[in-house]
Order: sequence, then C-alpha cells, then structure tokens
Amino acid sequence: MSDGRPPAESAEPIADGDADRTPVADADICVIGAGPAGGIVADRLAEAGREVVILEAGPRFDPADRLARQERAIRPAYGRQDVWDGDPERDAYSASGERHYPLNRARVKGVGGSTLHWQGMVMRLHEADFDSQSVRGVGADWPIDYEDLRPYYAQAERELGIAGAADNPFAPPREEPHPMPAFPPSYSDGLFAEACDELEIAMHSVPNARNSEGYDDRSACVGYGTCRPVCPSGAKYDATVHVERAESQGATVIDRAPVQRLEHDADSISAAVYATPDDETHRQEADAFVVACGGVETPRLLLLSESSRYPDGLANSSGLVGRYFMEHCFAGTFGVLDEPTRQNHVGFHTSESHQFYDDADAEYAPFKLEFFNFAGPSPVGMALTGDDWGDDLLERIRDGYGDHIAVGALVEQLPREDSYVGLDPDRTDDRDNPVPDVHWTVGDRALRTIERANEIQEDIFDELGAEITRQDGPEHVVPTNHHMGTTRMGTDPDESVVDPALRTHDLENCWIASSSVFPTAGAMNPTLTIAALALKAADHVLESL
Repeated sequence: MSDGRPPAESAEPIADGDADRTPVADADICVIGAGPAGGIVADRLAEAGREVVILEAGPRFDPADRLARQERAIRPAYGRQDVWDGDPERDAYSASGERHYPLNRARVKGVGGSTLHWQGMVMRLHEADFDSQSVRGVGADWPIDYEDLRPYYAQAERELGIAGAADNPFAPPREEPHPMPAFPPSYSDGLFAEACDELEIAMHSVPNARNSEGYDDRSACVGYGTCRPVCPSGAKYDATVHVERAESQGATVIDRAPVQRLEHDADSISAAVYATPDDETHRQEADAFVVACGGVETPRLLLLSESSRYPDGLANSSGLVGRYFMEHCFAGTFGVLDEPTRQNHVGFHTSESHQFYDDADAEYAPFKLEFFNFAGPSPVGMALTGDDWGDDLLERIRDGYGDHIAVGALVEQLPREDSYVGLDPDRTDDRDNPVPDVHWTVGDRALRTIERANEIQEDIFDELGAEITRQDGPEHVVPTNHHMGTTRMGTDPDESVVDPALRTHDLENCWIASSSVFPTAGAMNPTLTIAALALKAADHVLESL
C-alpha cells in the first residue's frame, strides 16, 4: 500500500495469549467496563490510592493500528462493526420491539468502549431537562438538579478536554471557559448561516471532545475527517486516556474478561464471575463494585445475576431493571446545492442551534439542530463502488461529490415502561448466556417533534435553494446510538434502581456509572453527562470506603 500505511487487514487486537487474567487479591473496587464511565471512575479511585481492578469484556486495541482501521472505515467492503472487530456471536442480540433496534451499530466492546468510534459532541443538559415533569408536564424529575451536577460538568470538561466557546445564548450557565477554544465554523457553516440569518435561526459553536490545540499530551486535530469510526491521531478523546492513567496509578485491567454474573447475598455483592479466552472462570472479589457497562449490558448483567433472593434479577426489587430504555431520535434532511459545499473535509459538527430546545412542553420534545460537515458520499467510497476507470471515473466523482448538504436534529424520547431491555429466552451468546433483547418503543411526542424539526430543516433548504434528496422523518425513525434509562435514578426504591448517589437501593456496595441511570434523556449527546455522573459516583464510592 502507498505512503507506508498498513493494509486494512493488518489491524488486530493486541496479541496477549500469555496475559495474566487471574483475580487481583485484596481489591478495594472492581469496575466492570472500560468505557468512559469505567475509565473515569477507575482513574479517580486509583488516584486516591485504592486497589482497583477493571474487568472488560472486549480486547485491547493497538494504537498503531488506527490507520489500518481508518482504511477499513472508508472501504465499502467493511461494515461498521468490522472497524473495531465486532464478533457476531459475542455481540449477538435480539430486537423485538415495534421498531428494529440496530444495537451493534452503537457499541464497541473493548478497552475504550464506544468512545473509540463516537463522534465526540459534548454538551451539558439544560436546566429544565432535570425537571421535565415539573417544567414540561411529562417524563420524570431527576432526584438531582443542574446545580448539583454543575461542578462535575466542569470537571468532566477538563478531564475529557473540551474545545468550546461561550457563544450559545441558550446553554445553561457555566462557571468557567472551556479548556480549549472552539473550532472555527466550517465552510458549509457559512452557507447555512446566510439562510439562518434570513430565517432568524441562531447558530453557535459546538463543544467538542477533541483538541483544537495540544492538550493532555495529545496533539491538536489534524483533520483526518473520519472521526466517527476512528480518529488515527488521538486528538479526539477516548476512554483509553483514563484507563491508561488509572493503570499508571496502580489499577489492573483485565481484558477479554466478560462478567457472567455477580455473586451476592441479600445486601451486597461478593464477587464478579468472569470468563477468559481459554475458557477458565474466575471470581473477582472486592469491597465495592461499580457497574459501568452502558445502557444495555448493565441491565443485562443484573438480570443474568438472578437468585432466590432476587428472582427477577439483581438490584431489581422495583422491577424496573431494563425498563425505560430511551434513545435520541434523529430527524434529518439531505440534499444538494448548485455550488461547492466542501463536505467531508471535517468529520464533526462545528455549528448547531439550540434555539428551539427550551420550547419543549407536553406536546413537543426538546431538540437541537445540527449542521453537518460530512454529508454525501466520499470520493473513496464512490471510486470503490463503481465499474468505471480513468476519465470516466474522474468525471463521475466530479459530478457526484462536493455539493451535498444536510441538517440533522436530535429529539428526546420520553421514558416508557414498555420500552425496555430484557433477556431473550431462545437465543444465547458465545458463552451460552441469554442475549439482550431490545424492545424499543418511541411515542407520539417524539414523532410530532421529528416532523417539526423536518419542517424547520425544509425552510433552511428552501432559503438556500437546495434540492432535497432524502429525509429521515417520523415514518422512518433512526436511533442515534445513545442508550439511556434502564437503571433509572430516584429517591423511591419502588420507582427507581439507584439513589442520587448512584448506589443501588438494594445493595450497599454496588454503584452504577452509566447513561442507564438517566431518568429522562433530554436531547443532548449523553457522554459529558455520563462523565460528570462517573466523577460523582467515584466521590460517593470513596466516601463509603
């Protein structure tokens, strides 16, 4: 291959046949999951001098392979799961709801978790998101409010490394600038801005978990443009930053160690039982356990850990483990413009609008508009999917590339008890455990809001004089790969799974750090809130030990 880059086939998880995967003696805390929540919790607890062990179901990935994984991402022969070595048997799932839920589009099993392929947008929830029932008349109120989480948001922005600005008039109050300046608006943002000015739609910058300048020993973004499946430079944050930092402070990471169940008595967990690649089974004992497996695998693990004391699943005396599964619904309008738009030069959003967010009420959900920098096909994808060569190929790419535009929107879905994650009674994974069954139900409020977002997007396209070629609307609801709500937080043990300190009501030594604790979803990308809650959980674990 040219330029000395490795071929796509060369990327492999780190070979570690001789790795020691035996339990850690005298562990203070066992963290289950090495994504952003687990990594942040482990780092904070190891920094405090605690003996920490992280159990991760997936493998480690070699940073040197990221260019090869980038090549996979741009080749049509490779699907999204191929980029990070998805395993059909290990990652098997069911989707029995009214809408098919494509779970494996949304997750990476491995050290770093889904931040290995996330896009990196990081916003704080608005103040009213914490008081949805009181302010909007629907959903639920969180047992904490924005002011409770505000200092943790500031810490999370420093931990992840956020590039942002104070130009969003609709954002909640903040106490200090972002750690790095915001990325400048893209070329196509300027096209959108002219139309939005005429329509009196306010645009503003987007906080990004990627370096606009050197930060935390990582380089500034160099513009590869493939952010969502892979960032080869490391400028975009991923959870390996905190996992490796935790290791440097004494934490132990055991990869390829899927936890099969949690052993327990009536009041506490005694051990996490995990498997290894050589089919051995081990018990990791600890004084405290933090479950940080995301919005699907967290309830699945609790349900797999049923016993005579907890016949419906561990920590499930409320019957709500797995219930209130939520997603952000996508509304999008795509088209072409009779002039260059320079799409696919930047692989992330640089401008948004939260103007309509706080108009939310019982009829319409909060939503935000996203002005895309990556609409339309890539030249590589076009070249590799055609049958032509030479001048004919060049002419086709010139005619079909560079004039696409798109405006998206994230829309809140209300928590519904009939939207849930359960266990499939008929299908098992590679360890003979029942696979997660995602039963996704959306609701009329979200559908109405998707339609409203589409109408605003159409107005922008009309003002631009653009031709609409496709629309993702209420007839075809697209999830945005954000799992939330399956172990909700609350003060009443009959109506929630964890308390405001993120500790399960039923078990005195088990905390959950995950978007699964969200009582409502809002319409902001969840990772910054996940990170803030992880920092909060770590403080509460330390207080209890």
